[in-house]
Amino acid sequence: MVREQRLDPEVEVLWEDFHAEVNVPSEQLRQWLLTRGSGEAAFGPDPDLNLPEPGRQILAVLRKRKVDLTPEDIDVMRDAVERIRSLTAAKPGRGNADDEWRHSLLDLGHDVLVER
Repeated sequence: MVREQRLDPEVEVLWEDFHAEVNVPSEQLRQWLLTRGSGEAAFGPDPDLNLPEPGRQILAVLRKRKVDLTPEDIDVMRDAVERIRSLTAAKPGRGNADDEWRHSLLDLGHDVLVER
């Protein structure tokens, strides 16, 4: 019999917020980060180790089940939500056409072109 673990209600809300803000599927985020982190020595035996931060940490959380979260994962989720919300609130005049701004959000797993 599987026992259901109860999580702190704050973590439950954070989990929902994280998955609402990080709107890029994990494999798409991985591909984006590999592109961003590519370079002469970027691809060793385990390319995931060379992914840029904090995207690598966000990707690791996306691959987990809610019941498997660590305190570090919770910090990553909280930081990602705060950073994404801060960046989206500071939308530049050029909006979605501002590649630097959009790429900063994509590095965090948020694509402004995805409809909610």
